[in-house]
Amino acid sequence: NRCKLKHRKFNLHMRKNFFPVRVTEHWNRLAREVVESPSLEIFKSCLDMTL
Repeated sequence: NRCKLKHRKFNLHMRKNFFPVRVTEHWNRLAREVVESPSLEIFKSCLDMTL
């Protein structure tokens, strides 16, 4: 999937709190329909239904 984010593991505890490190696994687990939504409103409604 072209919308997947690369998740990296870090040894430093401080880096685990960075936004990209926290969200990549969650983003990659989303359904393709949610990620490829054509508008923000549709993305939000699909995300609400998924969660």
